Amino acid sequence: MKKILILLLVVIAIFALYKTFNRESKNSKEETKRIKNHSKELKKLICSNNKYNKDIAFLIDMRIPSGKKRFFVYDLKQNKIIDKGLVAHGSGSETTIKGKLKFSNKPNSLSTSLGTYYVGKYYYGKFGKAYKLYGLDETNNNAFKRDIVFHYYYDVPYKEKDGYICNSYGCPMVNKKYFERTSKIIDASPTNILLSIYY
Repeated sequence: MKKILILLLVVIAIFALYKTFNRESKNSKEETKRIKNHSKELKKLICSNNKYNKDIAFLIDMRIPSGKKRFFVYDLKQNKIIDKGLVAHGSGSETTIKGKLKFSNKPNSLSTSLGTYYVGKYYYGKFGKAYKLYGLDETNNNAFKRDIVFHYYYDVPYKEKDGYICNSYGCPMVNKKYFERTSKIIDASPTNILLSIYY
């Protein structure tokens, strides 16, 4: 009886692991598909305007929980992710439904705005070094007016964790260590880098 019980527990554990693996594999495929689709859109925009970086773009997938890496540095030539990190979303984007976010372009909404941005010049403000963001779509064209910038914050963890991380006031906010790495790419770019936030 004891052996049967142990065997049953082993089978249940294997089944649970199998379901988890399948779910993670499915999620990974969907994430990859979304990344490729959005990178294609960015390439079209880049082709029509030579002021944008043709090699590198930033992608943020808001369907991924904030405790998981969802800020991607993407190589447009090789079509692959070359770096990734955690990024916070706006507190105004939270809803009562777990895992469901809302988005807004309105001033004082404290929400993340979806759409394509280009990363502008850096400045030093209350969060230290930060980069101005300029929205290129109707869904984010108030970004500059709303003071939506790319910056770091000490409460954003570097490593992935279960659940969610702290929120911003609408800015894509990352860990300082990850910011420093990304900052080097921005500063070395002769043209503006595009950033796509999507859901």
